[in-house]
Amino acid sequence: MSKKIDRRSFIRSAGAATAAAGVIGMPSLALGAGKKVVVVGGGTGGATAAKYLKRADPSIEVTLIEPNKTYYTCYLSNVYVIGGGKGIDSIGHGYDGLKKHGVKVVHDYVTGIDAKTKKITTKGGATIDYDRCIVSPGIDFKWESTPGYDEAASGTIAHAWKAGAQTAMLRKQLEEMKDGGTFLMAPPPNPFRCPPGPYERAAQVAGYFKKHKPKSKVLILDPKGKFSKFGLFKQAWSKLYGFKEGSDDGMIVWRGTPKGSDDNKIVKVDVAGKSIETGFGSEKGDVLNIIPAQKAGKIAFAAGLTKGDWCPVNLRTFESTIHKDIYVIGDAAAAKGLPKSGYAANSEAKVAAAAVAASLAGKDAPVPAYVNTCYSIAGPGYGFSVAAVYRLKEDGSKVQKVSGGLTPSNASKGVLASEETYAHSWYKNITNDIFG
Repeated sequence: MSKKIDRRSFIRSAGAATAAAGVIGMPSLALGAGKKVVVVGGGTGGATAAKYLKRADPSIEVTLIEPNKTYYTCYLSNVYVIGGGKGIDSIGHGYDGLKKHGVKVVHDYVTGIDAKTKKITTKGGATIDYDRCIVSPGIDFKWESTPGYDEAASGTIAHAWKAGAQTAMLRKQLEEMKDGGTFLMAPPPNPFRCPPGPYERAAQVAGYFKKHKPKSKVLILDPKGKFSKFGLFKQAWSKLYGFKEGSDDGMIVWRGTPKGSDDNKIVKVDVAGKSIETGFGSEKGDVLNIIPAQKAGKIAFAAGLTKGDWCPVNLRTFESTIHKDIYVIGDAAAAKGLPKSGYAANSEAKVAAAAVAASLAGKDAPVPAYVNTCYSIAGPGYGFSVAAVYRLKEDGSKVQKVSGGLTPSNASKGVLASEETYAHSWYKNITNDIFG
């Protein structure tokens, strides 16, 4: 049975857990010369894994392959860019820090991973050998699940679920929208990257409207009957934006879908007409935000690492259960019990890095531990969070929460304000941990 813990106890437990996973003070391993690890994907998971492999032992030759020279975080993008109006650079991070740790960074697209020959091919024509490979492919979209909306349509109707140009486009559209207009959002079905993200976005857009376009409205057509931090979001929306469940009053209107119903499942998107048709009816918006159903990133499918939409892994090491010596981390991994979040990806990367280093040294992987914290900011001075420490179930079938906590519904204004402060500090600390 899990137990609730206060923030100080959580931080203490998280520190112990990350140390057990090889996060702090990972022992140097005496490795043979020429041990090569290639990390595919330089997002939160991949960049963390590359850095912590070099920290495990500098003699490991670590190559990170990532097409983009700047990585833009999805976490805090709602707060800093979409709601806050900061430039896209506020969520951008480069790879100079990893290079200083001795990681070789190659900016190219991986087109294939041959598990038999242990060779990786790239769009630029390179062939790179590996002894172990860590794949952090992120997500791709199941475009076929959203009739009328495809990759081409996302050039005018943003999903903004891969941060960068999409994030900036959505903010610009909000700025250009008339006062009195409607921001129409269609969140994805489970499972998907960052489960609380759409609802924080709704709050941040409403916060922008409240200040600059007070006659405007946020309408959410949700294919789910509930969502992550359900009660806390509804409470925040009510206090800040006049939300009333089951009513179209207030700046935020959420229409959920009861279990067994398909009321708000998208039937068709009219891109030109800026409307969404669901089983419930048709709604028109001035700015649309459609977040499609998701699956593992393209390279995971190309490399034969998937079963269904996601990549099955050994949860002790994150080694693929399909291909030996290839490890899959982050949102693409079928990590039962762990959320698809940035902090979870960071934690998984450290577990995988420790396992890979041990494997190259001919040793057993250390006992893993996993942590996650997820902050949401609903408005100025109003934050809340969920935090947990996990361990692997004895039979290895799933990851279990052993302790954790959730911001209480009766939290004071001071606590909510502190949670917002913690969120900004967390962002600074985790991005430094990854890229610094």
